[in-house]
Amino acid sequence: MGTALTPRDEQVVEVLDRLYETYPDSGISLQFSTRLELLVAVVLSAQCTDERVNEVTDELFDQYETAADYAAATEEQLAADIYGVTFHNNKASYLRETGEILATEHDGAVPDTMSELTDLPGVGRKTANVVLQHGHDVVEGIVVDTHVQRLSRRLGVTEERRPKAIETDLQSVVPEDDWKMLTHLLISHGREVCTARTPACDDCVLADICPSERGDATVDLASGEPWDESDTHS
Repeated sequence: MGTALTPRDEQVVEVLDRLYETYPDSGISLQFSTRLELLVAVVLSAQCTDERVNEVTDELFDQYETAADYAAATEEQLAADIYGVTFHNNKASYLRETGEILATEHDGAVPDTMSELTDLPGVGRKTANVVLQHGHDVVEGIVVDTHVQRLSRRLGVTEERRPKAIETDLQSVVPEDDWKMLTHLLISHGREVCTARTPACDDCVLADICPSERGDATVDLASGEPWDESDTHS
């Protein structure tokens, strides 16, 4: 006899079912063709829109094809080539150092373990999870970005506040087969409907099961918790 579902289990099942139906084509929006391009794109996407990153990488990937190319560039040149993304100077430093590490320690390849990825400059657990899932087809955890952070709390799926704690909590209740898609579904819903400042609750397929919309949430979810950049390196 199976274990009875808890109210939170039931909430997760219902949320997933409805979002799968609403966003059947949900997936990663960053454009890349190699693991290195994926890594670079995700590093550039920190606190920047995927749309803007795709505009920048459209030319960047023609200029930099290998890890050695990034290692050989100056930070000034890289900063100029990625100008337009947020914190382009810091990210230029990350890319040059990462290129050097990949070229000298990994034969130019992008590693396939969480520990090796998070040892790279500018790569935290969130970035590493994306690279593992979409570059190596390894699902070790759940990518917790600002949308996942905001919506998982608004929907009453977790009361945790920090990304790493949210990820651990979600892993305990979300079926492992859904870990990868959960992120894409919540991102799609966060962009289309459940925005940070003005969520369109009247048009939301989850309104009747959302504690925030009903006003009976146990946490303050008016605009979601602010993203703590320090958590990307935890």
